[in-house]
Amino acid sequence: MGTQRPILQVRTLTTFTRHPVFHSQRPHSISSCPSNRYLENGVTLVQSKRTSQEPFLSASLSDSLLVEKLLLGLKQGNLNYLRNYLFRLNPLLVVELVSHCRENLHLGLKFVDLIMVNRPNFKHSSQSLSAMIHILVRARRASDAQALMLRMVRKSGVSRVEIVESLVSTCSSCGSSCFVFDLLLRTYVQARKLREGFEAFKAVRSKGVAVSINAANSLLGGLVKVGWVDLAWEVYGEVVSSGVQLNVYTLNIMVNALCKDGKIDMVKLFILDMAEKGVCTDIVTYNTLINAYCREGLVGEAFQLKNSMASKGLRPELFTYNAIINGLCRVGNYARAKEVLYEMLQNGLSPDTTTFNTLLVESCRKDNISEAEGIFREMSCRGVVPDLVSFSSIIGVLLRNGHSDRALLYFQEMKTAGLVPDNVIYTILIDGYCRNGKMSEALKLRDEMLEQGCVVDVITFNTILNGLCREKMLADAEKLFNEMVERGVFPDFYTFTTLIHGYCKNGNMAKSLSLFEAMICKNIKPDIVTYNTLIDGFCKVGAMDKAKELWSDMVSRRIFPNYISYGILINGFCSMGLVHEALHLWDQMIEEGIKPTLVTCNTVIKGYSRSGDTEKAYEFLGKMISKGIVPDSITYNTLINRYVKEENLDKAFFSVKEMEKQGLLPDVITYNVILYGFCRQGRLHEAELVLRKMIEKGVNPDRSTYTSLINGHVTQDNLREAFRYHDEMLQRGFVPDDEF
Repeated sequence: MGTQRPILQVRTLTTFTRHPVFHSQRPHSISSCPSNRYLENGVTLVQSKRTSQEPFLSASLSDSLLVEKLLLGLKQGNLNYLRNYLFRLNPLLVVELVSHCRENLHLGLKFVDLIMVNRPNFKHSSQSLSAMIHILVRARRASDAQALMLRMVRKSGVSRVEIVESLVSTCSSCGSSCFVFDLLLRTYVQARKLREGFEAFKAVRSKGVAVSINAANSLLGGLVKVGWVDLAWEVYGEVVSSGVQLNVYTLNIMVNALCKDGKIDMVKLFILDMAEKGVCTDIVTYNTLINAYCREGLVGEAFQLKNSMASKGLRPELFTYNAIINGLCRVGNYARAKEVLYEMLQNGLSPDTTTFNTLLVESCRKDNISEAEGIFREMSCRGVVPDLVSFSSIIGVLLRNGHSDRALLYFQEMKTAGLVPDNVIYTILIDGYCRNGKMSEALKLRDEMLEQGCVVDVITFNTILNGLCREKMLADAEKLFNEMVERGVFPDFYTFTTLIHGYCKNGNMAKSLSLFEAMICKNIKPDIVTYNTLIDGFCKVGAMDKAKELWSDMVSRRIFPNYISYGILINGFCSMGLVHEALHLWDQMIEEGIKPTLVTCNTVIKGYSRSGDTEKAYEFLGKMISKGIVPDSITYNTLINRYVKEENLDKAFFSVKEMEKQGLLPDVITYNVILYGFCRQGRLHEAELVLRKMIEKGVNPDRSTYTSLINGHVTQDNLREAFRYHDEMLQRGFVPDDEF
């Protein structure tokens, strides 16, 4: 036993020393690994320069005896004997013992398994884990090695450089190969630690260790998938400079990187460069490019590429056609997409769920129910099983168009087919019922959703809340909101905005403001819609000071008013008779470069008319026309109505003529206003002439027309004519109020 101790000390040095040559040496072979020679040289250098540290690096006498006892126990296979000594192990001794087993792999494996089974919570260092990993890799137990590798990469406070250095420093003494470093990179990729994987790759290359093309491709593919294209190109450059032979997988990954980065025009040059390196394109290359062209809406280029495949001895496959069908649907060319489907069938290819779903989703997006149902039937006829996307699409389009009964049939069919509805399907159904005002059915579905174990998320809650608010079921909305919070579902922007809108429409501004304040407290930023809703609510209840206060708060948050905001506040001022304030806001809107809408202009004219200032209302009409805003029948009817109320029928008729010059035909409101004016003045003959004229022009009299005529004749004590119009009114299906 005593003769082994000096050897033990040397191996300790071998395990924990590194030579600067690792940083400069860059092997070009895939199988290259830091050689034993470098490590041996490293021992010599350290022994000559760090003599004072030898006691630290060497194992103590008791540790040496422990290693010897463990080795003896392993050789004898005496597990009970070994278990008695395992508790005294530390990471340094693990490395020592593994190093002793370099020439006896079977013995090394026994020791590694002993620790893994009996000391699963052993506090390893990076070196002890590395030593065990090397043994497992030599024994071709890659999955066990990767499990330890994963433990190492997830260890907190351990850098990528430290991990790589520990693997390098133990590589020679444990007799491993560079497959360990490939496994390290694959572990990072599979653990979705792509940034760390990139850093580990750089550290491995800095040690002069070549990485196999398969491991490099794994890292490249992972980086491109998450969109870290710049890092992928950096890895690619390092792989090329290392002299490793690239393959078609590398080509396809980097073509995808160019496409993802929006550099499709650079693909051709890259393919030529790869051809010079002896790597040629395959069907995947073409499919990647075709898919990229289709995503960008360049369907013509995609077709050209598809047609050129034959010259390369390649045939379009299912993925090729699916990409083109998707591209055509994206640009709205559904008819051509259907043609491609039939071309695909003629070429002996069977469409799959993706093919049909692409067509189904597009037909549903266009609300073409008959086409969507046709696609769904064809899908089943061709033996393609519809999935959740298929059912959710058809159910959604039916519900949006009010066909809830048919949608429910598809829902039942889906369940019969063995598909378990998820929260997306349930939310689509709930939304359909909410849109059609069927709130009890929507709430029943919510209950079924919970029974089925589906997660009722914030989207589902918001959908139901929106339906309840639309139906003015605000008490139920409040209960649901409280339930949402109790279930741990956090209200979002849409939750608060929906409820604020509901309470504003109901005139409950105190509750609306309370919700707004809660929204701010939860750091949920309101937007222009939230402010517009609140300002409109306060304007409608006449609280203009509060509306202005919210306006100032909105601007202070750098949320700038839009044309809707101005229209709301202008309407509020006009409704309160504060036309001067409305005009001030109008001028401000013009200064901000916001073009007023016709609705806003009509609001100002209505404001002037209500305040009795018809002259200014008429002036404003000229002002709006000068701004390029063409008046409509509402504009003129507002003015005509005011002139009639002022008994200025001449100006009323003048406005009618101006209206006709603008190409606007008087409607039933125009005629009723004029007719009412004549009846009010007792000029019933002229009123009857207006009635005849409106009928001649194809404008049918309504209840208001007859009410004005009846009241006019009653005022003149002409009951016979009043009853005649009363009877005519009944014949036309209008119900009089009989208060004359």
